[in-house]
Amino acid sequence: MGIGALLFASFTSLFSVVNPITAMPVFMALTKEDTEAERKLTARKATVYMFFVLITFLFAGTYILQFFGISMSGIRIAGGLVIMKAGFSMMNPETGGRKLSKEDQVAAMEKEDVSFSPLAMPLLSGPGSIAVVIGFGSQAASLTDYMVNGVAVFLTALSAFVILRVAPWLNKFIGKSGMTVITRMMGFIALSIGVQFVINGLGRFFDWV
Repeated sequence: MGIGALLFASFTSLFSVVNPITAMPVFMALTKEDTEAERKLTARKATVYMFFVLITFLFAGTYILQFFGISMSGIRIAGGLVIMKAGFSMMNPETGGRKLSKEDQVAAMEKEDVSFSPLAMPLLSGPGSIAVVIGFGSQAASLTDYMVNGVAVFLTALSAFVILRVAPWLNKFIGKSGMTVITRMMGFIALSIGVQFVINGLGRFFDWV
């Protein structure tokens, strides 16, 4: 796969799982009392934290899991199942979707800074997106692959920042029904990515056996 094709595939895969569009309502609720400057700062800090969390797992996640004796096939299968669960949740936004529990909402409202928790983690860089970047790392064959995937992580974080910055306008433009449609489309893509991760993991396992 060429560099351009790898970058496109990595970016679209990660963006579909991160899906910052569905994080807009939570972001707006947590920053409703903030000024425009404070909201911009929160969005920037959240996406910077998100970038560093994901880039860390891209380069070190595979080795961390191998330290615990988890094989590559196990990493891919487990990651695929996590992404599939996230995809199912996104395809049913009425019952699942991107929401915080009541306890998390209360705790977040009491914080002065919500950029790292709960915005960066677990809203933007949750188990699904972490599983995706670990999958990237497990399939990287060279330093170039790591660098291309790193650029994909950066572009995803940049896209998330832009979306959070225009969240009030975008929320009005898209509307609730539009948000539901986009969430379900992203959920289907995420589900497909999860299935492919599982297939790749099983294929690697049986080749090893």
